Amino acid sequence: MTGPAHPRFLGAGNAGPFTLDGTRTYRVGRKRAVLIDPGPAGDDHVRALVAWMADAHDATVLLTHGHDDHAAAAPALARALSAPVVGPLGVPGVTSPVADGDVVDTDEGELVAVHTPGHTADHLCYHWPARRAVFAGDLLLGRGDTTWVGDYRGCVADYLASLARVRALSVDTIYPAHGPPLENAAAALDRFEAHRLLRVRQVQEALAGRPGAGAPDLLGAIYGDALPPGTEKAALKSLEALLDHVRGSAEG
Repeated sequence: MTGPAHPRFLGAGNAGPFTLDGTRTYRVGRKRAVLIDPGPAGDDHVRALVAWMADAHDATVLLTHGHDDHAAAAPALARALSAPVVGPLGVPGVTSPVADGDVVDTDEGELVAVHTPGHTADHLCYHWPARRAVFAGDLLLGRGDTTWVGDYRGCVADYLASLARVRALSVDTIYPAHGPPLENAAAALDRFEAHRLLRVRQVQEALAGRPGAGAPDLLGAIYGDALPPGTEKAALKSLEALLDHVRGSAEG
């Protein structure tokens, strides 16, 4: 017997080093439906999403966090659909804030907000118990073993705790906003955790010989030649977060 089909998605066409094949806007629900992470602003993209929702009687726009590649289309889409924008408190455009444990109803099952900081401080995933799945936003990507974690002080510890929190949900499938589904959720969570812990160890080892080093001093030692063009600034922010994490742990 085969399991249920994956949820439908519409790609935003914004492929890049951080977005992989672009933002995937997932739809859950038939007549009472939500669109998760509508993606970047753009008239053509918004029109495509509106057309996709033409058969829904009750629409909701649902955000995991406020980065433009996830949320910029939300206000225009909400106006076109006469739909609320549901998401973390303080994200621009959100009209109905939700927090950890809040439920968003669809006719294909409830979506439960799970606070998963790390990528951003207010990041939410949405647990879909009916399908033993979770919509992960940018907590994980559909390819590789890393996502960007460098937004604020304490983000590395938060990120590791968020992976553990999603692991405790015991889901089978993870739907990232970028890249294909992760159909072995436990293995994916282990892989992303292992990568982050490797980076922590690399920074610890680098600081053992150069205790006063800053992020620019360590960029080559940690990343070598593996950085794609245009990602150096993000890598430096990630390194700053790792340095803060390692030094804070040592002081603690």
